[in-house]
Amino acid sequence: MDKKEFRVLIKYCFLKGKNTVGAETWLDAEFSDTTTGKSTINDWYAKFKRSEMSTEGAERSGHPKEVVTEENI
Repeated sequence: MDKKEFRVLIKYCFLKGKNTVGAETWLDAEFSDTTTGKSTINDWYAKFKRSEMSTEGAERSGHPKEVVTEENI
């Protein structure tokens, strides 16, 4: 399961009124093969509490992974 899908599940737990411990317990029980850390759940809960309801990751500064230029083509 990728990061985006876990973010959606964390948001689901948040909207259902689960606390971070409840969300972690549920995620561990349902998706024991791939889990996220406590800090990840806490970070996303903090964003949701600030009404930042998007599950997209924030843009990061720095170099892009791939650059398309005339020289690369």
